[in-house]
Amino acid sequence: MTIGVPKEVKDHESRVGITPAGVKALVEAGHKVLVETGAGDLSAFPDDEYQNAGAEIVGSAYDTWRLADMVVKVKEPVEKEYGYFREGLVLFTYLHLAPLTGLTEALLSKKVTGIAYETVRDRANTLPLLTPMSEVAGRMSVQVGASYLEKEKGGRGVLLGGVPGVPPGNVVIIGGGIVGTNAAKIALGLGAKVILIDLNLNRLRELDDIFNGRLHTLASNSYNIARATQEADLVIGGVLIPGAAAPKIVTKEMVARMRKGAVIVDVAIDQGGCIETARPTTHSDPSYLVNGVVHYCVTNMPAAVPNTSTLALTNATFPYVLKIAKLGAETAIREDAGIAEGVNTYKGTLTYAAVGAAQKKPTRPIGALV
Repeated sequence: MTIGVPKEVKDHESRVGITPAGVKALVEAGHKVLVETGAGDLSAFPDDEYQNAGAEIVGSAYDTWRLADMVVKVKEPVEKEYGYFREGLVLFTYLHLAPLTGLTEALLSKKVTGIAYETVRDRANTLPLLTPMSEVAGRMSVQVGASYLEKEKGGRGVLLGGVPGVPPGNVVIIGGGIVGTNAAKIALGLGAKVILIDLNLNRLRELDDIFNGRLHTLASNSYNIARATQEADLVIGGVLIPGAAAPKIVTKEMVARMRKGAVIVDVAIDQGGCIETARPTTHSDPSYLVNGVVHYCVTNMPAAVPNTSTLALTNATFPYVLKIAKLGAETAIREDAGIAEGVNTYKGTLTYAAVGAAQKKPTRPIGALV
């Protein structure tokens, strides 16, 4: 199989879909790898490392897409990449289709097989390709939030850890999954007072044990969320429903009652956000104010630390890349239920029910098509 690795073109997206180590393994397995020139530069993987590993360096995005049987990316294609789509192409990347009707329609009209990192499942029924970026984003959310709490960035001027004689900042985390757990680790490490809110009481018990009682836990309901956010210096949204649009957990009214200069970091923004006032932003223009509250809603947060993020992501994605390359997409989908879960579009048919529900489009299960 010929695998194409284009340079990412989303705003300030600096990660890359395959590392030189991955290229070497693919070439040794008998595959051909095309890497667009400069694709790995911002992740500290220059062209010569790819060449030394056996890749062919391609001068344009057009040829990287045109000559590949499967394109491996990091982020969902942007509009200027839709013209590269064609029937029979396999696209393996984060797709986050639920809020992106234009991308969904482009994939369907061109009959692209779109396999989304965020919905692939493993034998334990977890989301192994979403986990590493959720870990990075969860840890970054506190780092970013602490920075935006500084006065010069519009924040309240609060140091999350406080100092002797001055209380620490209040951090409220919505969601006790991978994002929330990693955010809690960093916030507690900085010395903040941390409240984590989740629907699952068993998960709250686990987190109480993991953090040895240092983490304050609350059952999720509108009353508790309203009270907690009203006193918060930093609110982190980390709610996930795999493949589906995120529910709006924090309402406009709750945001209006928050402290002026408080900060919201909505990590769920890829799936539409779990804060009602959140809208997607970019690394070029990352924040905005609503009712005096700073909102940071960058859809590709981990791109700010591309070397770490690329290594973490490709550690997880590469075994799937290798399997799809070896078997071909159709056989891999048929033989591996986890890869089948990742299929969102297949030969002109929408196959992921949660995306269909979000966009009010009909779907068919992938099992009925392969």
